Amino acid sequence: MKTIVEPRIQYAKTSDGVSIAYWTLGSGGTPLVLLPWIPFNHVQLNWENPENRRLYERLSARRQIINYDGRGSGLSDREANFALDSHVLDLEAVLDKLGILQVDLWAFLTSGPVAISYAAAHPERVSHLVFWCSFSRGSDLLASRQSQGLVGLIDMDWELFTETAASVIFGWSAGEPARQFARYMRESGTPEMVRPSLTVLAELDVSELLPKIRCPSLVLHRRHIEYLGLNAAKLLASRIPDARLVAFDGDSTQMYSDTDAILTAVEGFLGGGEDLPSGMTAILFADIADSTALTERVGDAAFRANARDLDAGLRAVIREHAGTPIEGKLLGDGVLAVFTSARQAIAAAEACAGAGASAGMPLHLGLHAGDVIREDNNVYGGAVNIASRIAGLSAAGELLVSETVRSLARTSGGVLFEDRGRRKLKGVGEPVRVWAVVRKA
Repeated sequence: MKTIVEPRIQYAKTSDGVSIAYWTLGSGGTPLVLLPWIPFNHVQLNWENPENRRLYERLSARRQIINYDGRGSGLSDREANFALDSHVLDLEAVLDKLGILQVDLWAFLTSGPVAISYAAAHPERVSHLVFWCSFSRGSDLLASRQSQGLVGLIDMDWELFTETAASVIFGWSAGEPARQFARYMRESGTPEMVRPSLTVLAELDVSELLPKIRCPSLVLHRRHIEYLGLNAAKLLASRIPDARLVAFDGDSTQMYSDTDAILTAVEGFLGGGEDLPSGMTAILFADIADSTALTERVGDAAFRANARDLDAGLRAVIREHAGTPIEGKLLGDGVLAVFTSARQAIAAAEACAGAGASAGMPLHLGLHAGDVIREDNNVYGGAVNIASRIAGLSAAGELLVSETVRSLARTSGGVLFEDRGRRKLKGVGEPVRVWAVVRKA
């Protein structure tokens, strides 16, 4: 991905006279506002962080994105009123300054109530709503013993508070990334600003506004966050009409460990789910199951003839589903194909399974999505290797997909997914969660 020039920091003035720092990146599409984490955000330091910058560059490849510092944090005015309505004024000021009439909103952690309030009050101005580890009630975050203990450190030792909070967010074994985030927190806010902001947050409850939200909503959460349980996400998803909940593994609100899977889910949701994000490819492996036993049973000549017929049939099925069978890669008794749509890839894989069963030659099937290297008629790269390994895990006639593909599954009508757990794949550093595709009854 090409390097993008650092965005220019600008200012918008709220109706109550607060200066709000913001930047924009990219163009086209419905603008996406990345709502700031209250009370910690710093638009300049956000860009300087390589992990954040990678997220911004990928998101801005298809649309304009907007990041701003809420009042009391970062480069915005530090002296301000921290009531919820005031934070909504920050968002309104930036949108008005840019002349934007309709947006997508992505709420991170504590900015959920701001997104909910704005979307409920201005349904005509919000196209899509995304939540990442967020909530509608401040008590969901601040009532736990862990949260109470952290808040108690603010007045005792500011540096200890930030170091401890960062370790909780990133995990106690995170090391330098957690220390960097602690420094970020100290740059973003002060005890004098953070204390009243959290006091207001603790008393917030906007859950009665959830049924008033009219836009499609995607609720993303971690399964095992001690200080913000999954029930907070379930409340959002159950009360917002047309909302979908996706739970990721982990016990931290940081996204660095699985950014690609999270971004794939968000991009598929914001983009309508038809196409994969720019630069991403869905990779299908279909391999004849137990070809050795089949050869022994029917004879080599008959097996080869049947395999050639099946190969031709599979390639035809793949093309019918807008896929591209790879001609240049030698696969033995299998077919490799690529797609620009996860939905079409799933449909093609199911059709391939049916073709294999009809021919008496059931298939191992695996799907993954990621970046690939294209050369002549071949594709290479880690994503191709993962798709191959996932296919090798499947039973005869079964389709297994990665978490990345499953995160786009809302576009695949008629299918459900059974969790097969995190699996160690040969040649892949981290275990990969795989899911079996099953047809709805």
